[in-house]
Amino acid sequence: MKRVLVYVTPKKGILDPAGQATQRALQSLGYHEVEEVKIGKYIQLTIQDNNFSESSIKEMCSRLLANPVIEDYHYEVSDV
Repeated sequence: MKRVLVYVTPKKGILDPAGQATQRALQSLGYHEVEEVKIGKYIQLTIQDNNFSESSIKEMCSRLLANPVIEDYHYEVSDV
């Protein structure tokens, strides 16, 4: 079995209202050192070894897990 951890974040320059609201909230709590907050997604997949392929993971990410127009993604693969 393989474990795939997918991290999805807004692309640089894309408006992130949730991140901006969180940044303002942190600063209002006194954390003035926080200059930027990006809110993203974390997705964990468990895949059978005999069905695992890097191209399949990339296809899943670009077709469903991330919106390639406004989001970047990267993933890490490990054995379970």
